[in-house]
Parts: sequence; C-alpha cells; structure tokens
Amino acid sequence: MRRSTSSEARKKDTREKIELGGLIVKAGLRYEKRALLLGLLIDAGSRIRDDETESARLTAIGTEAFGNDSE
Repeated sequence: MRRSTSSEARKKDTREKIELGGLIVKAGLRYEKRALLLGLLIDAGSRIRDDETESARLTAIGTEAFGNDSE
C-alpha cells in the first residue's frame, strides 16, 4: 500500500509539473532562458504578495488568456 501511495504522489507531482510547463509555453516563453523565467516568476511572486491590485490585474490577464483557448 505504501508503494501505491508514493507512486500516486509521484504521478500527481509529475502531472502538476507538466501543467506548469504548459503555462510557460502558453505565455509564449518557451525559448527564453531558464534564469529569465525564474527571475520573472520570483519578481511577480513578490509583487503579487505586496499588491492586491497587481495580483488582480495579472489574474485578469491570465483568465482572459485561458478564455481564448478555443481560438
């Protein structure tokens, strides 16, 4: 049973990482350097923790991008 649980946890973790990578592709950043991507994410994380308006603005951009999936 323990193996099954750890196997399921690994599968869930792998799926989550694949989905997060898909966000990078969807944002058009597939070919950017990893250091740049990490810097963008660290900076954005800091900004959204410090500013609810910025968080709402970025959420709206993301929501719109997901809404355009069918195009």
